[in-house]
Amino acid sequence: MKLKPSIFLAVFAATLMVFPSCSKVKKLVGKSEKSTTTGWAYNDPDNGGFEYHSGYQQITGPGLKFIQGGTFTMGRTQEDVMYDWNNTPRRVTVPSFYIDETEVRNIDYLEYLHWVKRVFVSYPEVYRKALPDTLVWRDQLAYNEPYVNNYLRHPAYAEYPVVGVSWEQAVDYCEWRTDRVNERILIDKGILNNDPTQRDENNFNTEAYLAGQYEGAVNKNLTDLDPDNEERHVRWSDGMLLPKYRLPSEAEWEYAAEALIGNSEEERITDKKIFPWNGHWVRNDQKKYRGQMMANFARGRGDYMGTAGALNDAGDITVPVNSFWPNDFGLYCMAGNVSEWVADVYRPMSPEDIAEFNPYRGNVFKTPVRDEEGNIAEKDSLGRVRYRNQRDDELVGRENYKTADNRNFDDGDVASSIVPDYEWNNPEHQKAGSSRMYVQGRGQGGSDFSSMVTDESRVYKGGSWKDRAYWMAPSARRFLNQKESRDDIGFRCAMTHVGHPANKKTK
Repeated sequence: MKLKPSIFLAVFAATLMVFPSCSKVKKLVGKSEKSTTTGWAYNDPDNGGFEYHSGYQQITGPGLKFIQGGTFTMGRTQEDVMYDWNNTPRRVTVPSFYIDETEVRNIDYLEYLHWVKRVFVSYPEVYRKALPDTLVWRDQLAYNEPYVNNYLRHPAYAEYPVVGVSWEQAVDYCEWRTDRVNERILIDKGILNNDPTQRDENNFNTEAYLAGQYEGAVNKNLTDLDPDNEERHVRWSDGMLLPKYRLPSEAEWEYAAEALIGNSEEERITDKKIFPWNGHWVRNDQKKYRGQMMANFARGRGDYMGTAGALNDAGDITVPVNSFWPNDFGLYCMAGNVSEWVADVYRPMSPEDIAEFNPYRGNVFKTPVRDEEGNIAEKDSLGRVRYRNQRDDELVGRENYKTADNRNFDDGDVASSIVPDYEWNNPEHQKAGSSRMYVQGRGQGGSDFSSMVTDESRVYKGGSWKDRAYWMAPSARRFLNQKESRDDIGFRCAMTHVGHPANKKTK
């Protein structure tokens, strides 16, 4: 007699209940994999439950585009008409990464502000700290008050890039976005339930969750193959959660803007670009769109959008973030619209100092704060894991770096300062850091006149709606203090790619 499908499934389920260890293996493994080193089976509770699942491939996070890495000539290869001499060409290699398709919009930032205000009810200063400076629109001799009142919050500008955001605020936004994306992943996987009641320190933070310091509204944890445990949280080694959203490095941003994938054949770059699009002109040369502007910028003195009936870029100020044509990586507005913050600390000579692989200036190496037993210390009042700079005494014997703060390494630290030898060991000069490199003179009372270049000077790239075409070259670089903001600077996020540079599955 044949069993009905429903009866058969019931009998099979009952069988699995009798053999729980087999149930675990069948549910989580699917097929037997063995260690090529020891011959023991992976993912088997009878062997201790060591887990390994091959075939990992990173998913693309919301809003991101995959950028396949490679080598390129970083720096200005055209005439330096500003005579900055801060952009010497250098050949470097950038590993594959992800970057936002567009600049962060006003609606994106408003979502962030809404979450911060709703969750950190006991800490209203967090919300105030996150607010963009809408007064950046004011001008002593212009009527820009409508933008002060409308640009951030009016729905007419929802798709426009957020401005008035400092480098520090952009970094905070990236951290918030990381946690919201990873929380959504766990909800979609059925591990957590949606929890709109999160308040203050009881909010989902990726690092706090991985450290076991956030439980959340659990729906169903993973089955733990360790025979000593029944279930467990998701671990970083599961490959389920995504790396951090962050600001791109200067090298990553410039590489993504140039998009030489459209100007190369095999390994030969057939045509060097001045702008992110093909050719050296600021107007489209395709027959269908011939003569139309390729970006939102100032064509000349007092000309921000052309004449009535024939607007050239149709952007009096900024324009929606997906305006014009994307470059060969599929990225919009990598020239014009708004300039964009990148992660790097500015130094005039950085192009001559930086590493050949994945160059970046701005490393401050940190480590989690730990308790007396060596465990990660309790999270802070905002629900975040606490960090501190590594101490020099912890780095004794290391060869690759000697101190935690390397923002001014080789260009601003005591060893490279233009001061007499006998002053190098002066504790006051060591505290001063990069200011010793850029002291211009002394005033009354012995005070220093220093340049604007400090350890808080951050690079921004890309040209904006109020810039001339010169600044739209991907290699152009300028800087501003990380606490300041302007009406023509926004940002986009990036993410590290893990695994094969061509984004292939691991084998």
